[in-house]
Amino acid sequence: HLMPTAVKLHRRRRAANMAAHMRRLTHRSYSQVQTDFSSNRVRRTFTDFFHELYQHIIVPSSPVRPRGDPSLLFVNAGMNQFKPIFLGAADPRSEMATYRRVVNSQKCVRAGGKHNDLEDVGRDVYHHTFFEMLGNWSFGDYFKEEACIMAWRLLTEEYRIPPERLYVSYFAGDATSGLPADEETRHIWLSMGVPSDHLLPFGMKDNFWEMGEIGPCGPCTEIHYDHIGGRNAASLVNADSPDVVEIWNLVFMQYNREADHSLRSLPQFSVDTGMGLERLVTVLQGQRSNYDTDLFTPLLSAIQQSSNCPEYRGRTGEADVGKVDMAYRVVADHVRTLSVCIADGVYPGMSGAELVLRRILRRAVRFSTEVLQAPEGVLASLVPTVAHILIYFIYFQIMDIINENEAQFLSSLKQGRRVIDRTLQRLEKNDTLFPVPVAWSLHRNLGFPLDLIGLMLEEQGLSVDQRALDVLAIENEKLRCQVQTSGDTLVHLDLHSLAQLQSGEVPHTDDSPKYHYSLTQDGKYVFQPCHATVQALYCGQTLVSEVAGGQRCGVVLDRTCFYAEQGGQSHDQGYFIRDGLPDVLYPVEDVQLAGGYVVHQVTAAEVLRKGDQVQLYLDEPQRLACMVKHTATHVLNFALRQLLGSSVEQRGSHVAADRLRFDFSGSLSIPQLQEIERSIHNIITENNAVYIEEVPLARAKDIPGLRTVDEVYPDPVRVVSVAVPVADLYDSQTDRWTSVELCCGTHLLTTGEIGDLVIISERQMVKGISRIVAVTGDDAREAREAGQVLTQEVESLSARLAMVTSLSLADANRLAKEVGILTDAVDCTPIPQWKRRELQTRLKGLQRTTNTSIRKLETKEVSQAHNPILIPLLSLAPGTLVMLLSHQQPSGKVLCACQVALSASDWALTVCVRLGGNAGGSATVAKGTGSVANLTEALRCAEEYAQDKTQNRC
Repeated sequence: HLMPTAVKLHRRRRAANMAAHMRRLTHRSYSQVQTDFSSNRVRRTFTDFFHELYQHIIVPSSPVRPRGDPSLLFVNAGMNQFKPIFLGAADPRSEMATYRRVVNSQKCVRAGGKHNDLEDVGRDVYHHTFFEMLGNWSFGDYFKEEACIMAWRLLTEEYRIPPERLYVSYFAGDATSGLPADEETRHIWLSMGVPSDHLLPFGMKDNFWEMGEIGPCGPCTEIHYDHIGGRNAASLVNADSPDVVEIWNLVFMQYNREADHSLRSLPQFSVDTGMGLERLVTVLQGQRSNYDTDLFTPLLSAIQQSSNCPEYRGRTGEADVGKVDMAYRVVADHVRTLSVCIADGVYPGMSGAELVLRRILRRAVRFSTEVLQAPEGVLASLVPTVAHILIYFIYFQIMDIINENEAQFLSSLKQGRRVIDRTLQRLEKNDTLFPVPVAWSLHRNLGFPLDLIGLMLEEQGLSVDQRALDVLAIENEKLRCQVQTSGDTLVHLDLHSLAQLQSGEVPHTDDSPKYHYSLTQDGKYVFQPCHATVQALYCGQTLVSEVAGGQRCGVVLDRTCFYAEQGGQSHDQGYFIRDGLPDVLYPVEDVQLAGGYVVHQVTAAEVLRKGDQVQLYLDEPQRLACMVKHTATHVLNFALRQLLGSSVEQRGSHVAADRLRFDFSGSLSIPQLQEIERSIHNIITENNAVYIEEVPLARAKDIPGLRTVDEVYPDPVRVVSVAVPVADLYDSQTDRWTSVELCCGTHLLTTGEIGDLVIISERQMVKGISRIVAVTGDDAREAREAGQVLTQEVESLSARLAMVTSLSLADANRLAKEVGILTDAVDCTPIPQWKRRELQTRLKGLQRTTNTSIRKLETKEVSQAHNPILIPLLSLAPGTLVMLLSHQQPSGKVLCACQVALSASDWALTVCVRLGGNAGGSATVAKGTGSVANLTEALRCAEEYAQDKTQNRC
């Protein structure tokens, strides 16, 4: 577009002033650069610079667990929390929708998924699994020139880095993609005085940034730093040289990568920059290694004091004898990651991000105990040092979690080390490959991360066939998942269609009718009818004016009473009819919210056109069931806090028509489960009113005892309070502690409508995090009744066992089978969880009783059967070695009896172990049991043993 002359002149003058300033800075020698920048000062200088000089809003770092983004294990870049803005999907009522200029320091973890630095950590001096990303953003405000000027001014003036040490790269274009070179950025840098030999073009790999396979993307310009100086280091830029490193990436969001891999211009251009704090601090503190800065040196010192190793020397590769310095780096990096993740609610576990964190912990434990020879507990003892450096978390619970997980792994580590040592002894002298089955067994059965196995073998000069391991991992994953995925996909508005709706001034959907319902005097909920107009139709990633019958499409209405899935509550179901076509139903299969528009997924029964008038009908029983479960979830949350204290934290929840799920920090005993249900029952019986009111977000945050989760809340926000009117919550004289939460969900108007609540499951998902599953109403009543029935059956079986004075082997086996069937029923039937645990304990006792009876009866039978044979044989041939094996029915076991002059117990043990069992006895008489596997093989083993012992005696 044409630029006004005055603006052009202003920019030329500003660029000329910047160039003159750069010439002055160029004469400054590196020795004059101050190195008094602490890491805290570097971070603060960055945010203050953009906030005070360029009016950027300082936004706090989001937790490392991504907000509602299943495509990511961890937040791995500063822009993650702003993805709704880039995608045009930010809630127009939220503060995020108002952002234009933003700055922050974001906690990031790169250990899994597309960006995974885990296996590189420790090998060099600059890779990390946890790091902080400094960044500034413009959302449709300033663009390339302003971003470059701000960045250069910060680096050369505020941080006082000599300009001659800096090199700038820009996008050279890509013919395949039809993208021209970014000459605009090149001219901006030249006009600012960057020498042409410090300004370098690169292609898609280095200077074109993409959010993912699809989504916003654009050319970027990077600033690199030469640690050496006094030379022209242009040839080392983007050459993986440790001497010339990238410190800042300025991304210009201009395009969107479409599903067909084509590029379309974005409706709004933005700036997204990222600069690693660790790498910047290394430069400003005059170091060559990130581990030599104040972000790590206190940690390395603490590690040295806790271990039996010499102090850290910063060596890498072959110079690092025994990989001691690598171990220092691994432990220092990993304990930072563990501390930050656990503080943000990600605990070591068995899937997803939790599994990655478990790998990190086990890797750290192994290097700490085996390489650094540190005693157990050292890893957790480093957490206070991390907290002192990073400031932003409390560490006591973190230490407990790390200690518990370390103790679990150390047992596996010792066992795994023995397996590796035994395997190495069996290998031929020239073997360099470790057996793949053994490596997989270490991973699958003992929980060894595959990369850790590789490191342990590398220390022995061995390797493992990685391709064969990958095949096993893929096959195992297929077996584990076996999830049938449907070819149907949900209809989601893309950012171009959202921009079209906004530019076409299509108003956001008024979804307030979803809250329009009332409770009649006879206890029935009445949902008000809703009439709407079709505002837009979305089909095949395109906005269309009409859809034909049979087509699946997204329908945007001017208003709706359907609840879009959000806040952990499932979406509504139902249908709508078109005016003039009352007998044709358009079923609503899914409801989603995007950028203020509610999208109803519909398979059109007949033609549907933009502008059509429709009448909406909810599936009222389904909606009411969700309302019951959502209010019950709030009451459950409150009851947990009453019992466990205010420190208990919600870690997730989901509300559906059939049940509710609630994740929290902690766990519950049988008495606590009973107390929780009693507390909830009291609240239901009291039939308290549920008060709901919209209030300004800032005002809501002043409510004492308010419970919130890590979400971006709209403004104003809905406050849901049980028993106490919202206005009274601000009164400091109010002494009634109650359930009060910020929530966009639909709720009951009184607690009595819950009817009943039963916790049918409570189990630990990962260390420190438990999941409750509960049912309400008739389902809760049925669960209680089922629990009573199973209790009676267990009591009946227990009484029958107690009354039996003498059992036959057949009777004992029949009773054991009954115990097993009843155990399965208790495990699988929806009953109160506290009752399930009681019954499981009793059934385990009954199982032990029946098993003991069976063993005694079988032993008695074999003695009665074997003795008449053993005695005559021994009397005829006193020096004979005799062993008898008998196959028992119906248990399927093999009973063994032997009598010899020497080592009968050893003989029996050798044979029974071969049969998968055990044996015992004296030197002359022994007995044992095993399972039917290969009796012929067992007999051969017995004969070989006897012959060997006999020959040795002779």
